[in-house]
Amino acid sequence: MSNQTLPPPINDPYQYLKVQHNPNDTLTRNLEDPHTSPSLDTSLSVLTKDLTINRSNQTWLRLFLPKKATNVSNLNNKLLPLIVFFHGSGFIVLSAASTMFHNFCAEMAETVEAVVASVDYRLAPEHRLPAAYDDAMEALSLIRSSDDEWLTKYVDFSKCFLMGNSAGGTIAYHAGLRVVEKMNDLEPLKIQGLILRQPFFGGTNRTESELRLENDPVFPLCVSDLMWELALPIGVNRDHEYSNLRVGNGVDEKLAKIKDHEWRVLVSMNGGDPLVDRNKELVKLLEEKGVEVVKDFQEDGFHGVEFFELSKAKNFIEVVKGFIS
Repeated sequence: MSNQTLPPPINDPYQYLKVQHNPNDTLTRNLEDPHTSPSLDTSLSVLTKDLTINRSNQTWLRLFLPKKATNVSNLNNKLLPLIVFFHGSGFIVLSAASTMFHNFCAEMAETVEAVVASVDYRLAPEHRLPAAYDDAMEALSLIRSSDDEWLTKYVDFSKCFLMGNSAGGTIAYHAGLRVVEKMNDLEPLKIQGLILRQPFFGGTNRTESELRLENDPVFPLCVSDLMWELALPIGVNRDHEYSNLRVGNGVDEKLAKIKDHEWRVLVSMNGGDPLVDRNKELVKLLEEKGVEVVKDFQEDGFHGVEFFELSKAKNFIEVVKGFIS
């Protein structure tokens, strides 16, 4: 293959993301982002509605309820597992209302037969980390105490999973590290495990996959670097505990508690993703601590492939269904 057939390297991550970083540490976001509104239309197979988490922070979550759970024929009043989902996009763009995430969660709720709560957390750099991690915990507190009928009538609170893709996977992971320290505070909500799809971790030392896929057309290294630069607290680098898997006070003890609580962790990754080596490092870390890990590895596929190829989404959702059942 000649060099002329290769896509040109992406040198301007701002242009790639269609964002502008302003002097007051805000972003002007010009990225095309179609949104989908919640709907109670009974012709749909999944009903949706939004609940406020924190009005002052403008955080909220979207509930996805399979319509068949509401059917009169459901005489056994079968309770459904709960998946708390965090969307990706590097902590800095998109929303739980973004059509790509809405459609994915609707498909997951119907196929897995679960209630899905998709969290709209605060974005960086306006709200740098740990804001998103804090919002995750506040979302769980809302869910455990809410009197919303969809939660009280249809959810099995003893069967809850924290899930996310890309940066959302990182949020789910860090929420898990916090939850395991405060299990009693979330009763009757009981976490059974984590579902981490291509979680976004970093470090100042490059991995082989990052170097090999530096100019990846979907998730080039310069874009990854910019996302961390905008998401992390000002003045720290990618070896901060919010980014680097191996850094942080008490990580070993928290992972030991995850093992003791018998959580299971699904880590899903693709060989064509620049993050694949960091995902493998996560698997290694968890296994070192005795945590039960289910690894879903596909040789092909790029970062976020499930949002571009329907067959990949369906395959991954089937993996999630098998993990939860």
